[in-house]
Amino acid sequence: MPTPSRIESGSGGLAVEGAHDIVYEEATEPLGREGYELEVKMQGITIRAENDAGKYYARVTLRQLVDQSENGTIPCVKIIDKPKYAWRSFMIDSGRQYQKVETIKGLLDRMAMLKMNVFHWHLTENDGWRIEIKKYPKLGEVGGFVADGPEQQGFYTQEEIREIVAYAAERQITIVPEIDVPGHSEAALKAYPELTCSGESPKPVKKGFSPYLYCGGRETTVDFLCDVLDEVCALFPSEYIHIGGDEAPKSEWKKCTHCQARIRELGLKDEHELQIELTNRLARHLASKGRKAICWGDVVTLPGQELEKNIVVHWWNYRKGKDKALKEGIRRGLPVIANSNYYTYLNFPQKHKWRQYNKSRTFDFRTCYEKNPSDIQNPTDKQREVLLGMGCCLWTDHGLTEEWLDRRLYPRIFAMAEQMWSTAERLPYAEFKAGVYAKRPLLEAMGVHGDWDEEY
Repeated sequence: MPTPSRIESGSGGLAVEGAHDIVYEEATEPLGREGYELEVKMQGITIRAENDAGKYYARVTLRQLVDQSENGTIPCVKIIDKPKYAWRSFMIDSGRQYQKVETIKGLLDRMAMLKMNVFHWHLTENDGWRIEIKKYPKLGEVGGFVADGPEQQGFYTQEEIREIVAYAAERQITIVPEIDVPGHSEAALKAYPELTCSGESPKPVKKGFSPYLYCGGRETTVDFLCDVLDEVCALFPSEYIHIGGDEAPKSEWKKCTHCQARIRELGLKDEHELQIELTNRLARHLASKGRKAICWGDVVTLPGQELEKNIVVHWWNYRKGKDKALKEGIRRGLPVIANSNYYTYLNFPQKHKWRQYNKSRTFDFRTCYEKNPSDIQNPTDKQREVLLGMGCCLWTDHGLTEEWLDRRLYPRIFAMAEQMWSTAERLPYAEFKAGVYAKRPLLEAMGVHGDWDEEY
């Protein structure tokens, strides 16, 4: 579990059987939405919190004390705890590889154990479309079956999504769906070719990012995307909806008469500004529903017109732009999620070349804990004003199927959880690692088999 803010040790212990008898009281000091006090005495257990979220996290901590108990007793202790960030996210890419509903639920269970509260669900990616849209059934029919691999077959029905959303809510987790616009969208363009610039289905791309985007100059594109977002909003009660925005080469837009006419009509400078115009229109549509839009940091790394104020910048591309997206978020006064590809992309192997991942895209547990650029331990006042929180991602490119997920996540996700939640003084690496590795038997009893080295 993430290190609590404050621990006061007592004397004696409470029999594990007594952990079922909990008294709930009002908090004695301001703890915020997710903060809690957990007090274990020989006479019983008291939880103090301002709301259900705080009570839930207190019970998570209590469960972990029980799991670590020796001789059938829990040590008497008082824990006062609250999170560093309001946003603590884990993302799974279900676009490239489809995961079973039970697998998604298992990921949610482990997120709750680590006190992560946002499940960023990447539901569309290149040839994959994994969410049922009633108005456009071909999206799932085409994008749900993108290749011959068994884990590329399927999409989530709206009934299944409601079930998963409810399951997450019971664990104090909000699901934030992502519908990628305008790039990484070949599935929708194959299902409905009239959404492309040419009106024809995208051609296969052997290397690099596909130039086939939603046409930025057709009004029918906006109508389609707003229809999709309407159904997405009906399924997901989240305040935030992710609309992508990354890695969208504009060669097709440069040739498109509709896109060029739109650029001239609006007096825009170039195709990047056309993307921002489309982004802003979708953000305004979401605002009309009381929602906020999240976009990958690409939307602020080039000069252009202002973004709508209900847009959140998702800073990711540290490899190419260092902290430029963070700085631009600060300059523009937009909230920022820190989620840099160095070092929060847990699909990167720990130490071995794996398929198309080379050595430059590996990082181990220690690097994750000590050198993560997203882990801003002493933020400036300006950084503190915009930082919504921190995230980590598990992309499933290069065939990262279900059997590989835990090996990518564990033990490094413990470092992510620590950096997202804990406000306590950072433990030395050796001490932190020893504590995490002590949980290995429990995790393996749960069926979680990570990529552990054998130093401990």
